Amino acid sequence: MPKLILCRHGQSEWNAKNLFTGWADVNLSEQGIEEATAAGKKVLENQLEIDVAFTSLLTRALETTQYILAQSKQQWIPVYKSWRLNERHYGALQGLNKDDARQQFGEEQVHQWRRSYDIQPPAESEEQRNEYLKNRRYRHLDHRMMPYSESLKDTLERVVPIWTDQISQHLLDDKTVLVSAHGNSIRALIKYLENVSDEDIIGYEIKTGAPLVYELTDDLEVKDKYYL
Repeated sequence: MPKLILCRHGQSEWNAKNLFTGWADVNLSEQGIEEATAAGKKVLENQLEIDVAFTSLLTRALETTQYILAQSKQQWIPVYKSWRLNERHYGALQGLNKDDARQQFGEEQVHQWRRSYDIQPPAESEEQRNEYLKNRRYRHLDHRMMPYSESLKDTLERVVPIWTDQISQHLLDDKTVLVSAHGNSIRALIKYLENVSDEDIIGYEIKTGAPLVYELTDDLEVKDKYYL
């Protein structure tokens, strides 16, 4: 049966500093490296043979993917990278300390930006956006697709095409697919895969560095799921 393995990247350096990260490109922390290494060992211990992997263009997810494949002795498999699996874009909040943001904007407003389904944080400036547009990894991206800020709903809308056009096609071929990405891009995938309501997805938490395995039917319906 096809298997889908979802893994949120390990703790990043900005996670450790309690900063809004989004599309900001930061490395894994020492704890994050340990989490990613442990995830790969669990894949090996459970004898999961991965056929293909998908990840984002952000270093913390790329590093997590590399550690998982190295520790499970599967570095040779194809790895596809896409901006569509990037973390949700937090707009002008990116780089701000979350506690400082609560003091500046209020606890309720920050909670709404972070946890609501369809409310975007404040948009980033044109200067900030232009820095992304000049980044080599995004040169192939139509500039009109580059977000200023995103809600979870927006994230879902950009994740679904890579699911329907690529990830699902490998699963329909009865392959085991690893998606190593971010909290919100994975939440978006789970919402789509399990048809989770807009209200319920708000409280959906995903462990860092913990492979979540979905056993699927031939029609890609969820048969079982479990953390390794």
